[in-house]
Amino acid sequence: MEAGILTVTAEDKPVESGPNVQRESAAKEFTPKEPLQGATADAAKAKDAKPAAERKRTRNLSEDKRFKLFSGTANKPLAEKIGVHIGVPVGESKIQRFADGEVYFQLLENVRGVDVFVVQPTCYPVDQHLVELLVMIDALKRASAARITVVVPYYGYARQDRKDRPRVAISAKLIADLLTTAGANRALFVDLHAAQIQGFFNIPVDHLFASPVLVSYFRELNLPNLTVVSPDAGGVERARFFAQKIGAPLAIVDKRRTDMNVTEVMNVIGDVKGKNCLIIDDIIDTAGTLVKTVDALYASGAAAVYACASHAVLSGPAIERIAASRLQELIVTDTIPLRESAQKLPKIKVLSIAGLLGAAIESIHMETSVSSLFS
Repeated sequence: MEAGILTVTAEDKPVESGPNVQRESAAKEFTPKEPLQGATADAAKAKDAKPAAERKRTRNLSEDKRFKLFSGTANKPLAEKIGVHIGVPVGESKIQRFADGEVYFQLLENVRGVDVFVVQPTCYPVDQHLVELLVMIDALKRASAARITVVVPYYGYARQDRKDRPRVAISAKLIADLLTTAGANRALFVDLHAAQIQGFFNIPVDHLFASPVLVSYFRELNLPNLTVVSPDAGGVERARFFAQKIGAPLAIVDKRRTDMNVTEVMNVIGDVKGKNCLIIDDIIDTAGTLVKTVDALYASGAAAVYACASHAVLSGPAIERIAASRLQELIVTDTIPLRESAQKLPKIKVLSIAGLLGAAIESIHMETSVSSLFS
């Protein structure tokens, strides 16, 4: 083995005959021109090695036989965009359903010993896409994939992360257990509703934020007198981070939740009079909170109100509410595919996070730092 040859040092005694002559000549081939002083040849090899950043630049995922990208049916366009970004096509597979809705999944490529990434947000219909993801993980595990990383841009059930009422489930923990039990070795998420969900997993978790994509958009938009607004107390940290990045003041809307998906805005904390306001949120579901926040800001003297969110769930009457509101523009990402009615609404603009996810996937596969993507 090469490692055995490299451990030969200049202090070894030469042998004149026999098979050891080849060993000595091989050692001379790898011996540095200058004698090593107290250091081993392994150390010399390490000294000559390329730094991690350079190794990353010279590696091409399109030529890596130990890397594959697969997608479920939840958001295949996003998976294809990620594939374009990293230069790898989405793997071939067959996903069908029996007459009663039972999912059938088959891999059409060999994944033995391969580092596999599966893109599948658990968006509407949540249960259907969740079971599909679990079946895919199981198939990959039984096909002897070396490592399975689930890329879940939108984590369903994330809003049920604690017991806020008697006798309720902590569904976010349940989903974490299901993914781990199915065979996932690692997980990659975007803007979890609650950061503590990372602790529900007993496998490594990488948590990305869509804010770099959103911040870049609003920096280019360059709105004057901009104030960032958190629609509730729980989103203050997210809004504060955003405000610091674009150099804007922060305001908070105090609200009281009267029932599930039903909220009542109370008042605005902060100066928004004559200001352009930007509401920052992670999930927009029925848009009830969003529309009431917009009304509260205008009632407090705001000049114009914009909004952005990572996950455009947009269920129920959300599209109609947004269309009828005084909201100037709603910026969302493509973690969830938009319904056709949402795509037709001029107020809604979609930014892609494929580049962000692609860079994270590359870093995870190449075992380099992902932290640079957090800023």
